[in-house]
Order: sequence, then C-alpha cells, then structure tokens
Amino acid sequence: MGIKEVLNLGRVPSILMLGTVYVIYVLLGGLVFWKVEGDLGKKDISKLLMSKQKLLETYPCLNIQDVSKVGLSLRGNYTTDGFWKFTSSAVFAATVVTTIGYGNMSPATMPGQIFCVFFALIGIPLNLLVLNRVGKYMLRCTRFFIHLVSCLCGTVLFFIVPMIVFQQQEGWTFSEAIYYCFITLSTIGFGDFVADNNPDKTYPTWYSILMACWIFFGLAWLALLINLSIDILERLNNHFRSGLCCKPQDEDSGSAEGSQGTQVEDENEIKEYAYPQYPLDS
Repeated sequence: MGIKEVLNLGRVPSILMLGTVYVIYVLLGGLVFWKVEGDLGKKDISKLLMSKQKLLETYPCLNIQDVSKVGLSLRGNYTTDGFWKFTSSAVFAATVVTTIGYGNMSPATMPGQIFCVFFALIGIPLNLLVLNRVGKYMLRCTRFFIHLVSCLCGTVLFFIVPMIVFQQQEGWTFSEAIYYCFITLSTIGFGDFVADNNPDKTYPTWYSILMACWIFFGLAWLALLINLSIDILERLNNHFRSGLCCKPQDEDSGSAEGSQGTQVEDENEIKEYAYPQYPLDS
C-alpha cells in the first residue's frame, strides 16, 4: 500500500458525511411511510380483529402469510400494533433504496405509493454511491491491514523468534540478540557479535541450517521493508512539496497576468499620446 492510498484515508470525513446523509434520508423516508401508512393500518386493524374469528371459521385452510402482512396471528388470539411502526418503516425504506424488496410490506395508500416512487428514484442512486465509496474505503483499509499484518509477522519471525533463539544458544542478552539481528539483516555486519562461532559451545545441527534460512529470507524481508519506507518518504515529500508549490504558482501566474495587463495598458496610453485621435467633422 503506497502513501497515496494512505493519504486517501483522509477522505474519511467526506465518507462519514455521505453516510450521515444516507442514514438521514432513509430515516426520513421511514418517518413518511410511518405517518402515511401507519394511520391506515391502525384503522384496518380494528376491523380485522372483528372479522378474525369469522375468517378462521369460514376459511380454516387460510394461508398464514396472507394476513401476517397486516400484523395478525392466526395461531393465537392476539395481534400486533401493525407493521407500519417507525422502526419497521425505516427498515422498509432501507429495503427500498437497497432494492432488496422482501415483499412483506408495501404501501397501500396512493400518497404512500407515489412517495415510494420518488423516494426510490433518489434513494437507489444514493445507495449505490454510498456502497461504492464504502467499498473503496474498505479495500484501502484491507490493503493497509494486510501490509501491517505482514510487517508484524515479519518482525516476529525475523527478529523476536531469532532473538529468543540467540539468547538461549549464544548466551547473549535480549538487547545484544536484537542488535545482532538488525546488524546482520541490514548487512552492516560489524562482527562484534557472530552467531554459531563460539568454540567453547557445541551447537546442534539444526542451528546452522536455521541460521542460513534466517539470513536468506530475513535479508529479503528487511530489504522489502526498507524499500517500502523509502517509497513512503518519497511520496510524503512529493505530497507536501506539491501542496506548498500550488499557492505560489497561482500567485505568480496572477502577478504575471497582472503585469501583462499593466504593460498592455501602458502601451495603449503611449499610442494614444503619440497618435491622438481627433473626431471627424461631419
């Protein structure tokens, strides 16, 4: 992940603002659906309660889903206060703009149906815009965390674990072991500490093999980390230089245009003085 993508994370306030507008839009839509459709639902529930027993006696095989849409339960002697509450209306508004459309709720009044059309015309493009922005932001965050995890894993694999091994096999302190790890992998190689080189110690066979593998892969990982650090510093430098050079260029261009305009005006004044224009006699 380059520094440009990291700097793009500064667009988070704009994403949050867009998300806030999106949430407010959905909640306002839910409020309208609640007010428009909720009143009708309350009026119908009382009538449905009165005819519930009659429906059950007349149609014993009635599909439960047909009446569950209005909040009635055929299995028990109870009913809800209707689906068009504010919370359920807000969820319905969200299903409209996301084009999910479960079908368990739908506007029944003419104002609700007309509002649903215009609400969807604006809400669906807004939903696509928000999803696109959030998806890009999540991709940048994913790349950032992938690089972060790889750096942390590399630190553990090429510094922490070898430090513990060298401390046990060589008898060094932890500071001496981490110092040796960096001096070796950075190819500085002072030689004041050298592993697997103490004649007074007997090293296991796997120790030299592990050393060779650690040096080979550790050099590649540290070189990659150093190159990434250089790239980040260069991009930071270019970013701040471009930010500082924008205003002076604009001011220079403005001053240049002003000086050119002044020069043209001076030339016009000289021409008028040298070649005065007299009105023609009719």
